[in-house]
Amino acid sequence: MHPLDSFGARRTTTLGTASSEIWALDAVPGARELPFSLKIVLENLLRHEDGTAVTAEAIHRLVSGAGTGEAVAFAPSRVFLHDTNGVPVLADLAAMREAVRDLGGDPAAVDPVVPAELTVDHSVVTDVFGRPDAIAVNVAREYERNDERYRFLKWGQRQFEHLAVVPPGTGIMHQINLEFLADVVVRRDGRAFPDTLVGTDSHTTMVNGLGVLAWGVGGIEAEAAMLGLPVSTLLPPVLGLELTGELRPGVTATDLVLTLAEVLRARGVVGSFVEFTGPSVGAVPLADRATLANMSPEFGSTCAVFPIDQVTLDYLRFTGRDEEHVAVVEQYAKAQGLWHDPAVRLRFDDTVRLDLSTVEPSLAGPRRPQDRIPLASARSRFQAALAELLADRPPSPVDDRVDEAGRESFPASDAPALPVGPSGVGVPRGLEHGAVAIAAITSCTNTSNPSVMVAAGLLARNAVAAGLTTRSWVKTSLAPGSKVVTDYLARSGLDGPLEQLGFHTVGYGCMTCIGNSGPLTAEVSAEIAERDLVVAAVLSGNRNFDGRINNDVPLNYLASPPLVVAYALAGSMDVDLLHDPIGTGPTGDPVFLADLWPGDAEIAAVVRSDLDPAMFSERYADVFAGEERWARLPAGGGATFDWDPGSTYVRRPPFLDGLTPGPGEVHDITGARVLAVLGDSVTTDHICPAGRIPVDSPAGEFLRERGETDLSTYASRRGNHEVMLRGAFANQRLRNGLVPGRRGGWTLDHLDGVERTIHDAAEHYRGTGTPLLLLAGTEYGTGSSRDWAAKGTALLGVRAVLAEGFERIHRSNLIGMGVLPLQFLHGDGVAALGLTGRESYDVEGLQGLDGDSWPERVTVRVEAEGVSRSFEVRVRLDTASEATYLRHGGILPFVARSLVRGRGTPE
Repeated sequence: MHPLDSFGARRTTTLGTASSEIWALDAVPGARELPFSLKIVLENLLRHEDGTAVTAEAIHRLVSGAGTGEAVAFAPSRVFLHDTNGVPVLADLAAMREAVRDLGGDPAAVDPVVPAELTVDHSVVTDVFGRPDAIAVNVAREYERNDERYRFLKWGQRQFEHLAVVPPGTGIMHQINLEFLADVVVRRDGRAFPDTLVGTDSHTTMVNGLGVLAWGVGGIEAEAAMLGLPVSTLLPPVLGLELTGELRPGVTATDLVLTLAEVLRARGVVGSFVEFTGPSVGAVPLADRATLANMSPEFGSTCAVFPIDQVTLDYLRFTGRDEEHVAVVEQYAKAQGLWHDPAVRLRFDDTVRLDLSTVEPSLAGPRRPQDRIPLASARSRFQAALAELLADRPPSPVDDRVDEAGRESFPASDAPALPVGPSGVGVPRGLEHGAVAIAAITSCTNTSNPSVMVAAGLLARNAVAAGLTTRSWVKTSLAPGSKVVTDYLARSGLDGPLEQLGFHTVGYGCMTCIGNSGPLTAEVSAEIAERDLVVAAVLSGNRNFDGRINNDVPLNYLASPPLVVAYALAGSMDVDLLHDPIGTGPTGDPVFLADLWPGDAEIAAVVRSDLDPAMFSERYADVFAGEERWARLPAGGGATFDWDPGSTYVRRPPFLDGLTPGPGEVHDITGARVLAVLGDSVTTDHICPAGRIPVDSPAGEFLRERGETDLSTYASRRGNHEVMLRGAFANQRLRNGLVPGRRGGWTLDHLDGVERTIHDAAEHYRGTGTPLLLLAGTEYGTGSSRDWAAKGTALLGVRAVLAEGFERIHRSNLIGMGVLPLQFLHGDGVAALGLTGRESYDVEGLQGLDGDSWPERVTVRVEAEGVSRSFEVRVRLDTASEATYLRHGGILPFVARSLVRGRGTPE
């Protein structure tokens, strides 16, 4: 309990049937006009005022509007993890226990003090599809592959008091958060306050649709938050997104969110809060709100928040929340001015208006979610993308593992042991450039929305009635975000038509959206390779970056679930769905998409009749128990984990090896060489791929040397730093300006002029003590909040990244791993300064700093062929805490040293 209450905000009031202590926002003059999101930040600061991390002056400046751009210490009420980031988080905590012990501290002090939930949803792979037993086979393989990881998670669940684990096979973290975990208002230890959280997945923002302030952070920030350190963030500008009008018939929430991704990316909202407002906001259904909030990372914003209103309460009741709790949410929101009141004019820093009636059916792609394509232009835009890709092919294979199309070849031993699809497919006929090789209803973005899921089922029903089938080369899959989806599709009878078209349930998890799409059928894959075809994927996901979805599929399009079904029927992107037939019926008559598309009234009627609160109550009654296989897993070990040095999944991470009681001196970076010259919009998928591990990649070779035959995915191996180090910058579609004739994880080794894999070159530099830099363009590190993108960078020996611009989470992650982010001044950049990356680099101006206050700018001196020149760059340490973390070599060493000293907050 913090002793300070400078504003007299602490009060006791009755909420529901009990009294609770609250921090009243009306105690602070001017709070009423604050945006909803900043009111929640204000409450957080009032409740944690201590005169040091949170001061009365900081609260005054927030309310007055003078504090925008200044650092605030935000203390989330809980932390949210998924398994592929959660395993490294727990591994770091386990290693920290040993480091604290070795420094003379109590290892048990390393224990979360903030509640955390971990959902196992990123590991199941679409190994098989189009079969009634698809889910059974995929889940069995999931447990076989991940036995070590899951046993480690169970150890963490037993050892860490405030960690709750949602076992595999339950659903996707964000949908579970929306439907069950989120409280909106928390009552804990006699106090009531807004439910707030940070999560290790950038789409943690999905729960913003419920009026919960949440955003994504890296795993290392999440660890610090779990241990009680506040999240240091810059007080953002808030953009009001004013909604007017209403969607036209046949236009979905997916079409709307893809439109917003295009509009807001163009506007530039990186580092901002987006808040929905306007006369139409109250008419947006909660499921649509969640779809829009989910894709906040694709907008570039920190979060995208809806206010609390009657729609919020109705959804809480609909999903089976206790009536007492719903009443508490309403009372608290109204008492605190958090209830949506259209009559109050909120003080936004900027406003964007969108007339919902202007939204049209859309896709996005083929490489970025903000690249929206009107459905009417989909064919011509595909043809342009294909022409560009074919023209960009190198004249000969770039190496012995990657063909001209950039696809990796795999020995027969890497093929799955069982047929991946329905039997009797044979060699596909009609497979050409633009064929839809993957059609996946996947991702919480859309599977959490009953309207678009029912629309997909109704379209499938109409297609079956018309005698249509999906094309033989399409890998179809349905991966719901929760088992409630299965329940209402079954009750409405729509599961049958979906399965008739091949959309059998393949698992409950992110699957294709995260890159766990699994292999294509052997026949399709062979045909693609033999004829050098460029094929596509259509998925109802939120990410379609290069190399993310499937190694064999270079073009990837985001679309609503019903459009996913439509493209599976058409089988090609080289079709105009608005004017061309989608297929031919048994009588030879053409069938058009308009003949199959269900009406809005029919969709609404199914949702009303076939969903009810009992479905949610039953499915979430024992959500943490898991199925029998989870219950049977052993979870041995004591306060410190018994590492298996031979494990290829879970190894003791090296980030705290040799930890000293205090940080070392700060030095200039001298004689550094450039590991890679990267362009604009390089994503965390480029830096740290999540999908299948190629057999002949450095990571694949490492695993095969240890007898592994099922290499699985990078995502599932994140508990093993040796694998992840070898996977850093190994995305086959990465373009490195140092080796313009190659694609993938290659670079030029400046020490001897030999082209090597990035991993091998980094090892060569390490042997000579040569520090490394990266050069990059704008939006560096966009995409997933993948802390291994920063961890891998650090392990390669990269001391600093010099970019034209950084995405928020990745910049923070780099600092958390002790890597210095430097930004070119406006107008400067690799091309503008004539840099090639072949120069030698010094970063001057760091020597002798105490580390707590860094300069705003430093000098970079480059030398090539005896000629030296210099330029200034910005030091992108935006808060005092970031400066402290960097001085300690990252968050993990800082936290470990603080625990040994018995302190849990930044110096």
